[in-house]
Amino acid sequence: MRAEEVARDIAPSAGTTAVTEHPTTDRAPSRLPAAGYRAGIIGTGFIGEVHARAIRMAGGELVAVAGIDDATAREAAADLGAQGHTATAQELVDDPGIDVIHVCTPNFLHVPLATAALAAGKHVVCEKPLATDLDGAVALAGLAAQAAAADGRVAVVPFAYRFHPMVREARERVRSGAVGTISLVHGSYLQDWLLRASDDNWRVDPALGGASRAFGDIGSHFCDLLEFTTGQRITRLAAQTATVNAERTGADGRPTAVRTEDAVTLQYETDGGALGSAVISQVSAGRKNRLFLEISGSESTLAFDQEAPESLWEGRRGTSRLLIRDPESLSPAAARYSRLPAGHPQGYQDCFTSLVGDTAAAIAGRAPDGLPTFADGLRAAHLAEAVARSARTGAWVEVEA
Repeated sequence: MRAEEVARDIAPSAGTTAVTEHPTTDRAPSRLPAAGYRAGIIGTGFIGEVHARAIRMAGGELVAVAGIDDATAREAAADLGAQGHTATAQELVDDPGIDVIHVCTPNFLHVPLATAALAAGKHVVCEKPLATDLDGAVALAGLAAQAAAADGRVAVVPFAYRFHPMVREARERVRSGAVGTISLVHGSYLQDWLLRASDDNWRVDPALGGASRAFGDIGSHFCDLLEFTTGQRITRLAAQTATVNAERTGADGRPTAVRTEDAVTLQYETDGGALGSAVISQVSAGRKNRLFLEISGSESTLAFDQEAPESLWEGRRGTSRLLIRDPESLSPAAARYSRLPAGHPQGYQDCFTSLVGDTAAAIAGRAPDGLPTFADGLRAAHLAEAVARSARTGAWVEVEA
């Protein structure tokens, strides 16, 4: 689908509201006042479904959804447990019964939709990347900062892996000094869903997804997890990119030249003096969503694997052990996100539930530690720009901001 077709169908426009009521039958017991988190979702794909479940499980109210067309939105409202749907995204943004707008659309719509939501006085949860280029991310982060200063509005980017309890445990062990002086931070984020030339998705098209695909889509998660967990920021990097499939065959059966990367390798330095490397790939056969981070310090090493999120490996000179998610033994910062007793696995969806819960807390005037905001989305855009610049020039580059 071409960018202009998607924009015409889903971007803000004038129209007549069409609302269909659908009872919600699977909402969890409310833990948040409905008036404090009355949400609308723009976008009805996989990630829109994830957000919808998280809103309900966190005790929020899903008022309405907007999709690529009225029929899609109507069907999604029933499937996602929304009370109704709107004919256009702008009508959802303008609905006085909605406090929080969740933007879950293709990337190129993030700037216009988040801008419209902020202009309408809403809180915003916008999927990453914030924008398809650095200028757009700068503009959105600026608008969010103005809204926060004016009336305390909240603008969040779902770097949801921050909300794994064992990630919080790793962060607390670094903060406490138990890891010692960090010397090395490395890892990878590997997927295989674009392995074949016959695999296609709107993200491959830079007009829809942006010029950076593998890094912008998943490399940004790796870097955010690294910086969040260690408390250090990448200051310099050297990157190489590869397009494994020079052409991809879309739904129409015609091959199209690929202008975005399938894989990225990075070397970097942090402001804390650590060195590191990372491999980012969407073409690694058998790897479904393997986000792996290892932090080595003078006292211990910690390793987290997102595909095995119930544990955290800790290695020391004399011994090593596997720490298991157990709210009875975790640090308070980690136990706060341990929603189930030990032995009852938590995962990806639970991270989004915690993110919505912390967003609601921020809206209520509290300041939950580690809530990812538009400033973090802008940070990811600066890193993506540095990766592209290094790959283009073949040189080490400084990361701005």
